[in-house]
Amino acid sequence: MKKLFLFITVIIPIFSFGQTTNKIFRKALKATNSKEKIELFTKIIELEPKNFDAYFYRAIAKNDLGDYYGAITDYSKIIVYEPDADIYYNRGNSKYSIQDYDGAKEDYSEALKLDSDFTDALYNLACTKYLLDDFVGAILDLNSVINVAPNQSHIYIQRANAYLALKKYKVALKDFSMAVLIDPNANTYYNRGVTYLDIYYYKKANTDFSRAIRFNPSDVSSYFYRGTTFLLLGKYNKALSDFLTTLKYDALDYETLLGLALTYYKMDDLENAKSNFKKAKELLTTDDNIELFVDTFWYKKQYYFFKENLKNLNKL
Repeated sequence: MKKLFLFITVIIPIFSFGQTTNKIFRKALKATNSKEKIELFTKIIELEPKNFDAYFYRAIAKNDLGDYYGAITDYSKIIVYEPDADIYYNRGNSKYSIQDYDGAKEDYSEALKLDSDFTDALYNLACTKYLLDDFVGAILDLNSVINVAPNQSHIYIQRANAYLALKKYKVALKDFSMAVLIDPNANTYYNRGVTYLDIYYYKKANTDFSRAIRFNPSDVSSYFYRGTTFLLLGKYNKALSDFLTTLKYDALDYETLLGLALTYYKMDDLENAKSNFKKAKELLTTDDNIELFVDTFWYKKQYYFFKENLKNLNKL
């Protein structure tokens, strides 16, 4: 549930427009339809095969249409003749979009070789390293980004996530708290709340999820996790309310159905416990083994609580 933010801003380098194609170029830049843009820039390329302006803007249009491979091809043609930090950065973003994280990492690194002060590229490089499980490398890059931009909450959140991956919970909490201090909103409170929950600080987690909900009353994940903290704190009626609210948004959420089953069981409402547990299992398989639930929050984060009560749910 942790969120990863990437700068996908398109950087526009400075080119010199070809004289014989100015009219088509102006028309293409004014066009609002990406397909039309691509057609016009393609005409320009046919007239001037080395018009890198056209390749660049066509790449942007392709990227906007989700044709990331096409965008990468156009950016690559520019790089062959005029390697530029901005072009590497934009190509890295397109590679990131197709989950080619190794390729994105290489492009962001090349952009930084050409422009060591390219903060957006450094930040995106850190995010890519995180996805490649290079958490230490991500932290080192984010440290440098924070030195330049110390008041951006999402940067602290990203570094906190990297610390979490290294199981450095206290340091991660400091970063999440800094993010809350800089920008108290649904996202910053939610992220800190999930971390408190991970280390069994249920009351503090509950408080953060409540704050997240006040900022965003339709924050489904916060309702689920707050319901979880209520359940683990023994406040079953409140847990029930939050889980039922979560199901209003997604009636087939087996995580929440499991939460409901556990809550009803703790309330001695065995009929509803059995009903919701059955629904959860039907969404997965008919197997009663605990390994059936290996991908759920309950298995990953509350294994012993879940295992203890699963035996009883299976008997209903």
